[in-house]
Amino acid sequence: MLTKTITEEINAAIRAAGDIILNADRTTETVESKEGHANFVTSYDKAVQEMLKKRLLEILPGAVFVGEEEDVHAQIKDGYSFIVDPIDGTTNFIRDMHCSTTSIGLLFNGEPVYAAIYNPYLGELYTAKKGEGAFLNGQPIHVSDKPLSESIILFGTSPYYPDLAKKGFELLINLFSRALDVRRFGSAAYDLCMVAAGRAELFFEMQLSPWDYAAGSLIVSEAGGAVTQIDGTPLSFGHPCSVLARGRTDEKI
Repeated sequence: MLTKTITEEINAAIRAAGDIILNADRTTETVESKEGHANFVTSYDKAVQEMLKKRLLEILPGAVFVGEEEDVHAQIKDGYSFIVDPIDGTTNFIRDMHCSTTSIGLLFNGEPVYAAIYNPYLGELYTAKKGEGAFLNGQPIHVSDKPLSESIILFGTSPYYPDLAKKGFELLINLFSRALDVRRFGSAAYDLCMVAAGRAELFFEMQLSPWDYAAGSLIVSEAGGAVTQIDGTPLSFGHPCSVLARGRTDEKI
């Protein structure tokens, strides 16, 4: 059973991750390239993930841990699974842009049941428990009901998948011509929180990995929105897929 004590301990762990990010020593930071264009990992990504793995598996000892910075990812079909992005927005972190988050999605039998996303630079902790709503620092949040003509569109460029760039920008141009404006933050987890909080109305990216959206998808849905793949099919939490999150509008994109 997912008790209040368990969720509070998860929240404490993600705040501790934020402390590591805020206290990063830039003089000792190391940066490595991973497979794919503009795909980086820092010593702090690894440090945050190691800390979270230890703490989260102490909270739920029988759970599976799936972290972005692991070479081999475990299966998430049965029981509890943590899907974690230690620093979502690593390029922002490297450039000291102050727009990076830590994302923890807790799944049960492959479906999200608890989510926490923390932006340490703003002190914003977004949480959601399945069936109980979404919250920002403990206060309820809800998606926007603005029409597309009054909407802010958030998007990701799928930089690790350059072959998808043209399709993504074609969709963006289509939406920009019908919407209020567009924004690009560089952290999909944060983008999803912006939709959940009603600060933006729609977010899409042509391909993301489960740690980018496992937590955010639950936060958006518990805030009254919807998250699917771009073609309207359900998200996959076992492999990468496209993501489309929106508020209370069913206008065709």
